[in-house]
Amino acid sequence: MPYLLSSDLPTEPAGKRFRAALARPGIYQLPGAHNGQAAIQARNAGFDGLYLSGAAMTASMGLPDLGIITVDEVGFFIRQIVRASGLPLLVDGDTGYGEALNVMHMVRTFEDAGAGAVHLEDQILPKKCGHLNGKSLVSPTDMAAKVAAAAKARRDMVIVARTDAVGVDGFDAAVERARLYVDAGADAIFPEGLTSREMFERFKAALPDTPLLANMTEFGKTPFFTAAEFEAMGYKLVIWPVSSLRVANKAQAELYASIKAEGGTHKMLDRMQTRQELYDTIGLHDFEQLDANIIQTIVPQGMPQDA
Repeated sequence: MPYLLSSDLPTEPAGKRFRAALARPGIYQLPGAHNGQAAIQARNAGFDGLYLSGAAMTASMGLPDLGIITVDEVGFFIRQIVRASGLPLLVDGDTGYGEALNVMHMVRTFEDAGAGAVHLEDQILPKKCGHLNGKSLVSPTDMAAKVAAAAKARRDMVIVARTDAVGVDGFDAAVERARLYVDAGADAIFPEGLTSREMFERFKAALPDTPLLANMTEFGKTPFFTAAEFEAMGYKLVIWPVSSLRVANKAQAELYASIKAEGGTHKMLDRMQTRQELYDTIGLHDFEQLDANIIQTIVPQGMPQDA
């Protein structure tokens, strides 16, 4: 049953559900979902929380991750993912889209759209992916003011503070920033750009009572670790931010190349989601049953062949 049509919709706000998941034993696994279809597929695979990456949003729009998109554009993504899946969602809030008042507006907008958590980063615009060079940081006190503003504006939303200081000012500076952000009201810390198991373990040792988020992005500075390995290091959340988009984009590029080379899609049929699988995923028949004026769709079997 699609979440939109479900009779057992959650009665608690997304922030409270996200906070409860964070408080339970184990690590909260949050795969990236760049649209509603991906969100449903992640939920059907057994995940009970999701992550919305700024890099995935911008890339899906044909734009680089440089802080270009707006609060309202992100709100569109939040609404479709939450509506499709019903799961608590952690959203990439970039730098907060401005200063303290802008951060408060972002938090209210994202929470109204259905997000359960947001993370803010301490870069200066134009911001960059945390695994790239050439980043610049706001002052620790300016970032702490943004965190405090976010905490003041939220009703139930979980506030995660991200620091990119490891790759700019060094490990110790990142730890000091993280402590300041916790004091300002952050519920969890996202130390970005860590490059070794030893670094992950040291960061946890420095903040033993603070929930930490690990970013398992591909093709970056962080070595590959599993969710279980991050949990053993003491981390409470792990995200795979752009993985779904990477796989989808690679498949699309291969499809277009095949159409160009072969004059059709016939070489790619075995790699496609079938019409039946698509309709099952989005719950087409469940929607049709709501309106007696809609005749139930009969899915064509196979493809007609030219005589």
